[in-house]
Amino acid sequence: MHHNGEPPVQQPSTAQTFDQINQLLSHLLPFSLSVNSFTSRWQVLRSKLATVKSLLNEIADSPHWSENELLPTLLPNLLSTLLRIQILCEQCSDPGKTPGKLLMQSDLDMASGWLAKQIHHLDLLCRSGVLRQSTAIVLSHPSSNSTKDDLILFIRDVFTRIQIGGVEFKKKALESLIQLLSEDEKSAGLVAKEGHVGYLINLLDVNTDSAIREQAVLAVSMLVSLSEQARKCVFEEGALGPLLRIIESGSITMKEKAVLAVECITNDPENAWAISAYGGVPVLLDLSKSGSISAQIHAVGAIKNVSTNEDVRIALAEEGAIPVLLQLMVSGKASAQEKAANCVAVLASSGEYYRDLLIQEKGLQRLLHLLHESSSSDTLEYVLRAIHSLSSSDCASRMLSSYTTFTIQLAELIKHGSLMLQYISASLLANLSVGEEKKRAISGCMGSLVKLMESAKPDGLQEVAANALVSLLAVKSNRKELVKDEKSVMKLVQMLDAKNDVVSKKFPVAVVAAIMAGGSQGCRKRLVEAGAYGHLQKLAEAEVAGAKKALQRLSGNRLKSIFTRTWSNN
Repeated sequence: MHHNGEPPVQQPSTAQTFDQINQLLSHLLPFSLSVNSFTSRWQVLRSKLATVKSLLNEIADSPHWSENELLPTLLPNLLSTLLRIQILCEQCSDPGKTPGKLLMQSDLDMASGWLAKQIHHLDLLCRSGVLRQSTAIVLSHPSSNSTKDDLILFIRDVFTRIQIGGVEFKKKALESLIQLLSEDEKSAGLVAKEGHVGYLINLLDVNTDSAIREQAVLAVSMLVSLSEQARKCVFEEGALGPLLRIIESGSITMKEKAVLAVECITNDPENAWAISAYGGVPVLLDLSKSGSISAQIHAVGAIKNVSTNEDVRIALAEEGAIPVLLQLMVSGKASAQEKAANCVAVLASSGEYYRDLLIQEKGLQRLLHLLHESSSSDTLEYVLRAIHSLSSSDCASRMLSSYTTFTIQLAELIKHGSLMLQYISASLLANLSVGEEKKRAISGCMGSLVKLMESAKPDGLQEVAANALVSLLAVKSNRKELVKDEKSVMKLVQMLDAKNDVVSKKFPVAVVAAIMAGGSQGCRKRLVEAGAYGHLQKLAEAEVAGAKKALQRLSGNRLKSIFTRTWSNN
C-alpha cells in the first residue's frame, strides 16, 4: 500500500537500463584514463569495462535480446557495479576524496571481482545462442518433431538459467531439464555434451536451497541412469563426493536418488577406486543396513559394483560388509538379494581371506537357504558361483557333500536350469565327494549330463558334464540305468565318431570307460550294438587319451561273435 497518495515508483525497463549502462561506459572508459593513482588496478578495470562494452554490443546485435528473461536481473546488477566504479574513479581522481590507500585497494579489488562475475554471466548468455531466438521458441518445450538444433538451443538455455538465474529461474530450469529427460531418454547424451554439467553438480552442495538441491540430485540421477556418456561426464565433474554427502545427510528421497546415481556411476569399473578415495564404503554400508528399501537395493548394487576393485574389497571386509551382505541375502527384497549374492560371489572368488570370512559368518548356510528359496535364475547363478568358490575349502566341501537336499537341488538344476546353472551345478557335482546313496538318488540327471556333453559353448562345459557323469557312473546301478537309455547311448556313440568335431573325444571315451568299469556284459552288449566298438578302434589307432583302455574294457571273448557280425555287415 502507498501512503499519502504517492504513486508507485516506476521501475526502468530493460531497454532503459541497457541505455543507461552504455552511457555510463562511454563516460567511464575515457574518464578512467585520467586516473593517476592505483594505475595497475585501473588498467585491469579498464580492460574489464572494455569487455563489458564489447559484450553489450554483441547483445544489442541479437534481434531478440530485449525478450530474454535473465537480462532484467543481470543488467540492474551490472549498473549498480558500474555506478560504484564511477564513485571510485572520482575518488581516485581527487586526492582529497581518497578514503585511504588500503581501503581504496580493497574497494577496487572488490569492484573488479564483481565485474568479472558479471562479465562471465553476460558471456555465458551470449555464447548460449538463446539471445538470437525468440523467447517463445527458446522456452517452448521440445516436441517429438523438434530438430537437434532446437534441442541444443533448449539445453543451452536451461543451463544458462541454472548458472546465472535467481532461485526461481533455477527451479524452473531444473523442472524443464527433468521433464526433458523423462520424456526423451535419448536426450541425456546431448545434455552431457551441450550443457554445463559442472554447474548442475555445484547445486548438490549442502549450502544450496533445499528445493533446488532436491531437483538437482533428481536430474543427476536421471542423467547417469540414461546415458553412458552422461555417466562419464558427471563422474569427471566430481559428482561422487557431493552425492555421498547427500547419502549421509539428505532427506529419504534425496538419499534414494543420490545412491541410484552412485550405483550407475560405479557401473563403470574404472570409477570403483573413487568410492574409497571419497570414504564411501562406510556410507554405502550404513545405507544398506538402515536405508529405505529402495535405498538399500541401490546401495548394495553400488557395493557390488565396486567390489571388483581389490582396494575396495579390503575396505569392505574391514568395515564389516560381509555380515551386512549375508543378512540382505536372506531378508532383503528380491533385487537386493540378487545384488548381495552377486557381491558375495565376487568376494568368494577373490581369495582365501574372503572365503574364510564368509565361512566364519555362516555364509555357506545363508547361500544354501537362498538357493532353496529363490526362483530367480540370475540370483541362483550368483549363489551357485559363491558356493562353488567356497567349496575349494575342505570344511565347506565336506559340509556340501553331506547335504542330501543340496545334491538333489544340483541334479534338478542340471535337468531344468539355464545353461549357466547347468554348468556350475555339473562342476560342483563333479568336484564334491558325494556318497553312493546320494548318487543313486540323482541318477535321473545323467541323460541331461550326456546332452550337455554335446554343447560347444560355454568353454569347459563338456569337461565338467563328463566329469560329473563319470562320478555318478561309479555306482553299478547307475551304469545299468544309463545304458538302458537308448537316446543317451546313441548320443555317446555319435560323440565317439571321429567325424564329429564338436566334442573333444577324450570326454565320451572317459564315460564309456566308466560304464565298462564293472565289466558288465549287459552294458558291453548295448554299447557294442550301438556301434561304439568301431569308433573306439579308430580313436585308439589315433592314440586319443584313454581310448585303448576303453577299447580293452569293451572287448570280451563272449561277445566276439557280436563284434564279427556287427562289423562284417559294415
